[in-house]
Amino acid sequence: MQEIIQEDKELFLYLNNLGNQSFDQFWIMVSATWIWVPLYVIFLYLLYKKFGTRNLVFILIFIALGVTVSDQLAGIFKTGISRLRPCHDPSLDGLLPEVKCGGQFGFYSSHASNTFFIATLMSILLKKTHRYLPYFLFFWAALVSYSRIYLGVHFPMDIFMGALMGFFLGGFFATLSLKVIYKRQKANS
Repeated sequence: MQEIIQEDKELFLYLNNLGNQSFDQFWIMVSATWIWVPLYVIFLYLLYKKFGTRNLVFILIFIALGVTVSDQLAGIFKTGISRLRPCHDPSLDGLLPEVKCGGQFGFYSSHASNTFFIATLMSILLKKTHRYLPYFLFFWAALVSYSRIYLGVHFPMDIFMGALMGFFLGGFFATLSLKVIYKRQKANS
């Protein structure tokens, strides 16, 4: 396990040092939630267009539940595993430019989990009508996830585990959404 942790630190240092100070504000912006509000509005519009108002309400409930589960699970893991964030890891003192730092523990990334949750859920719900959307969504999720490494708040394994959890939760809640929608459509026909 120590070997894996050491390799994770080395990969982190490589990825974290790819940029320079002139990119800091860009990555802070990418990592922020508010910057993506227009994208979320587009998602709402696409879901409304495909599923209508009543089904959109159910989908939004499942999205809210999914993001809550994603966040809470990340919090449980962070406290339970207690792996220090790179910016708090004494073995990395002086090795990384600190741009922004979060709470003490970082395994696993809730940013990665939430963005991959949304990317997976939206891909499953909209892939038939928007064939290329999943490519954009997973690129977006990867971009947001990398911003967390660049900012020094997560190791690559934190991101990988967060992405994996988000992927599975997104698939689970998208499946639940579709089951409810199809059940409602059957009942109404």
